[in-house]
Amino acid sequence: MTEPGALSLLPPLLAIGLAIVSRQVHLSLLAGIWTGAWILDGGPLAGLRGALDRCVAVFADAGNTRVVIFSALVGALIALTQASGGVEGFVHWLTHRGNVTTRRRARGLSWIIGVVVFVESSMTSLVNGAVCRPLFDRLGISREKLAYLCDATAAPICILIPLNGWGAYLIGVLANEGEAEPVQALLASMPYNLYALLALALSAWVAWSGWAIGPMATAERRVRETGALLAPGAEPMVSAEITDLVAPDGTPRRARDFVIPVLVMVAMMPTALWITGDGDLMKGSGSTSVLWAVSLGTLVAAVMMRLRGAGDLPRITEVFFKGVGGLMPLAVLMVLAFAIGNVARELGTGAYAAGLVSASLPAGVVPLLVFALACFMAFATGTSWGTFALMVPVAIGLASAHPAHGPLLLGAALSGGIFGDHCSPISDTTLIASMSAGTDHIDHVRTQLPYALIAAGAAAVGYLILGFTL
Repeated sequence: MTEPGALSLLPPLLAIGLAIVSRQVHLSLLAGIWTGAWILDGGPLAGLRGALDRCVAVFADAGNTRVVIFSALVGALIALTQASGGVEGFVHWLTHRGNVTTRRRARGLSWIIGVVVFVESSMTSLVNGAVCRPLFDRLGISREKLAYLCDATAAPICILIPLNGWGAYLIGVLANEGEAEPVQALLASMPYNLYALLALALSAWVAWSGWAIGPMATAERRVRETGALLAPGAEPMVSAEITDLVAPDGTPRRARDFVIPVLVMVAMMPTALWITGDGDLMKGSGSTSVLWAVSLGTLVAAVMMRLRGAGDLPRITEVFFKGVGGLMPLAVLMVLAFAIGNVARELGTGAYAAGLVSASLPAGVVPLLVFALACFMAFATGTSWGTFALMVPVAIGLASAHPAHGPLLLGAALSGGIFGDHCSPISDTTLIASMSAGTDHIDHVRTQLPYALIAAGAAAVGYLILGFTL
């Protein structure tokens, strides 16, 4: 097969465009996978077979499989804490004891959770949504706003406090590129990870002020004026079968039935990173750790539900599978997102885009160009980690021609990867943010995009200024 060149950009861009226009994310991703397989395998029928094969091949990667299972088990955890009365009890404790009684406090709680739970981006969004969604619903704040706060804190804080799988991965990439001191190189780039810093700062302002613009302002008015949690025609990533589960009459609604499973899950994450990293948190397996964490949290929730008398074993089993079934659409989306990412790698989408960067450009423009290219690459492929694998070597190579800009160029590459992953409708972190907030996925993408573009625009200006002044 000849090199696809610019044609390699077509499958991810087609999937993204169709998803935004049609709001049918599953079909849009399938169309992108099929188009990519058509290019790779030489024909529409061969492409159809290839598309199916590539979806199945997702499970050949143990890490992908663990993330898909994690996505389904999240539903079981949510369902069990709902059916035990734990979520009701927790919301009552927060609202009726003067802890979180205003919209500002609810938004602030969401932002704080997003920053404090930095062990893994999926876990950050999961805990944030589980804790804050009932509060946002009760206080009349849109689920789109919650999804934005989940998404705008998860990946940015994980990359800025890299005592997690993100740090381990990036240190490995830097070491593979011959960086003698990969930890120091990563830490030196942190002040120049402008998008992550600006996204956190902007989301903090939004949490404090309630600032709503564009589609987000429309969503906020909808909730305040009509009480509608979702826009007309919206399809939430969490089934109402899960969120509407209630404990039997007479069962005490106690916050501990929600808090303890969540705390166990959060505590298990660094423990699992330590175990899988043989005593080194930064060498642990992120996918293994999130699976262990949510599995243990689910087990604890099931045991507490039984001990509390909120259900016998058949009822617990029923609720468990109802929860898993309620998040099957998300699990399928994760499979499709991984598959189109693999297709993009086969086509060389990232390598083609990276090849557009030239070391012969003026030194002052190079950081901005690295940032813009990483933004595009992550948006088109839906993966920040895949973008890092391609753009970190580019940044290091360019730094050899511009040594003084080494940390700045690395920061620009990481920053662009975070932005593209934050905005892309085919990104796993964006999907999980939609799920945890219980909102329509495309509504989440549309409402958070203006905020992300503001932060990205400010970051671009920053890279241009730094490129000519450092």
